Amino acid sequence: MLDCAIIGGGPAGLTAGLYTTRGGLENVTMFEKGMPGGQITQSSEIENYPGVTGEITGMDLMMPWPEQCQKFGLKHDMVEVKRVSQNEDGMFVIYKDNGSTEEAHSVIVGTGSTPKRAGFAGEDEFFGRGVSTCATCDGFFYKGKEVAVIGGGDTALEEALYLAKICSKVYLVHRRDAFRSAPNTIERLKNTENIELVVNAVPDEVYGDAMGVSGLRVKFKDDTTRELPVPGVFVFVGNDVNNQVLMQEDGSFLCDVNDWGEVVVDISMNTSLPGLYATGDMRIAAPKQVVSAAGDGAVAALQVISFVDEKLNA
Repeated sequence: MLDCAIIGGGPAGLTAGLYTTRGGLENVTMFEKGMPGGQITQSSEIENYPGVTGEITGMDLMMPWPEQCQKFGLKHDMVEVKRVSQNEDGMFVIYKDNGSTEEAHSVIVGTGSTPKRAGFAGEDEFFGRGVSTCATCDGFFYKGKEVAVIGGGDTALEEALYLAKICSKVYLVHRRDAFRSAPNTIERLKNTENIELVVNAVPDEVYGDAMGVSGLRVKFKDDTTRELPVPGVFVFVGNDVNNQVLMQEDGSFLCDVNDWGEVVVDISMNTSLPGLYATGDMRIAAPKQVVSAAGDGAVAALQVISFVDEKLNA
């Protein structure tokens, strides 16, 4: 019987493992089928994690985290969790892809989200070498340069405004001539001098060389094209929330989620189901930053310690 099952081995899951074990829980297992660390391990350079100076990759940043957690007793089960459910007695059941199950008093889920790709030529080839899905992470690398933003929703517009403060010019490429965003955001966008709207257009191909991206070709509805000479392309066409472990056999979710599949939590990472916590990119209003995910893990862990203590001593 586990005191706590942690689903996902990214910054949120690892921090939750550190805090739960160091906080006195003796039987905590993190379920992560691959190498711990999360999406940030794919980043070529980290500049905005507090206390980290000099050149460091996402892999370098995350490398010591698992060892630190395991020092305090966190166990790592390299298996995929297919589903989490709850018995009538309140115990959570962890269904693993090898057919076995485990029970736990509490569960912290941190399975993240996956940025959607727009699907244009060169997008995968140059991802991480000029194509990005995080302006906060990578925008500074294009300080004083021109960049392109793909998308027309809230995130795309907000990130374009963010990049406009750093970059000399931002081309906002959108397939329609109207935007799916708050009216005040659209007004700010149109009043920002160094943002050029490239509407009724879709990305056709991003191209470059071994050094990275050198330009983006866009295609308009009349089949004409335009070359944008940019070294950076930011894609914001939505995220797929990795919430599959919370889906039950009848198609419902174990706890409340919003229309986009993000898990609804309060400020303490409590879901609608007592003993179940959601952290990191899979929760509502997630900033999608390593430092924020780590904070979520710590908050959830502190809640778990109190929850398990009250449950076992009731």
